[in-house]
Amino acid sequence: MSHILRRLSRRRTAAWAILVLFVLITLLPFYWMLRISLSNNRTLFANPGSLMPTDFTFGAFKRVLGIATLAEATAEGGSGANIDFWRYLANSVVTSAVITVCQVFFSAMAAYAFARLRWPGREKVFFVFLTALMIPPIFTALPNFVTVKQLGLLNTYAGIVLPYLFMTPFAVFFLRQFFLNISREVEEAAIVDGAGHAHIFFRLIVPMSSAPIATISLLVYIGAWNEYFWPLLVGQENDVRVLTVALGIFRAQSPQAGPDWSGLMAATLLAALPVIALFTVFGRWIVNSIQFSGIK
Repeated sequence: MSHILRRLSRRRTAAWAILVLFVLITLLPFYWMLRISLSNNRTLFANPGSLMPTDFTFGAFKRVLGIATLAEATAEGGSGANIDFWRYLANSVVTSAVITVCQVFFSAMAAYAFARLRWPGREKVFFVFLTALMIPPIFTALPNFVTVKQLGLLNTYAGIVLPYLFMTPFAVFFLRQFFLNISREVEEAAIVDGAGHAHIFFRLIVPMSSAPIATISLLVYIGAWNEYFWPLLVGQENDVRVLTVALGIFRAQSPQAGPDWSGLMAATLLAALPVIALFTVFGRWIVNSIQFSGIK
C-alpha cells in the first residue's frame, strides 16, 4: 500500500512540475516585455542577456502615456514619436464592445433557431452555414472594403465594426452545441403556459446558458481587440484609429537610428492589460462553460 502511495506521490509531483514549467513558459513573454519596457532604450542592448532591466526607468511608460517631454524621451533613447494612448484605447474599447454585444446577440438567436426550432431543411442550411468557416477572412476583405467605401463609411466606427457586427459561423456553432443540451421539458412547459419563442429565448435559454455566452463573448472581444488588418484598411484617421494600428504606426515612426523598443513594449503591455483583466474576472465562466451540460 505504501509503495502505491509513493508512486502516486511521485506522479503528482511530476505533474505539478510539468504544470509549473508550462506556466513559466507561458509567462516568460510577458516578463520579457516588462523587462524591456522598464529598460532605458539607449542602453537596452548593452546587456541583452540580462534577466533584469538595464538602467531601470519608467520613462517608456511616461512616453506612452504622454507625460514625458521630448527632451526626456530623447535622453532615454526614445524615437521622439508619440502615441495618443488614451484616445486609441477608448477607440479599441468602443469598437470591441459594440462588436461583442451585437455579434453574440445575433449569433445566440441564430443558434436558438438551429438548435430549438424545427423547420424544413434546418440541418442542410446549418451545414452550408458552417462551410463559411473554411473561407479565409482575407478573401472577404476586398468586397467588404468596396462595400464600406461605397456606403461612405471609411474612417468611421461603423465602417470598422460593420463586417463583424452580425453572426459568425463559429459563434453560432459554439452556442448551438450548448442549446442542444438544454432539456426540452421546461421549454415545453413554457409553451403550454402560452410563452412564445421570444419569451423562451430571453427568459429561459439565455439565463441557462450564461456560462457559454460569457465564454463566447470573451473570445469575440479578444478577437475584435486584436484585429489589425481591417481597422488598418478603413480606420486610418486619428479619431477612429484603434490601439493595434496605433502600435504599428508607433513602431514605424523612427526619426532616430532605431525604434523605441522600450516604448513599444510598454504600449503593448498596457494594451494587453484589459484582456488579461477579462481573463482574470471571467476565468471561472470559461471553466463552467466547459462543464456545462444543460439543466442540473
